[in-house]
Amino acid sequence: MNHVPTVSVSELPDDAVLVDVREPQEWAAGHAPGAVHIPMGDVPARLDELPVTDDPLPVVCRSGGRSERAVQWLVQQGFDVVNVAGGMRDWHRSGKPMTSDSGQEPTVL
Repeated sequence: MNHVPTVSVSELPDDAVLVDVREPQEWAAGHAPGAVHIPMGDVPARLDELPVTDDPLPVVCRSGGRSERAVQWLVQQGFDVVNVAGGMRDWHRSGKPMTSDSGQEPTVL
């Protein structure tokens, strides 16, 4: 298995620009305010929507598994990306800001 570049939630600023690769219902329930939603299956077709940053771009899912696979693939395509270890579960647990599309209390599905 190739080494996948990883970052912990505590290393990211609260206003970090993230790519969230979870499914639409997961995104709607709660996500980081600075996140861009591109479901994992859509990533290859939506590369032009990846935010441009000076630092490696963090990729997040619920717990880190899907984002790890997305990061592996994006690294092979030449992108400077990192997997967010622990995903949105750790983001939520650490008290980082979240928002929801419904206006309800944000949660991680």
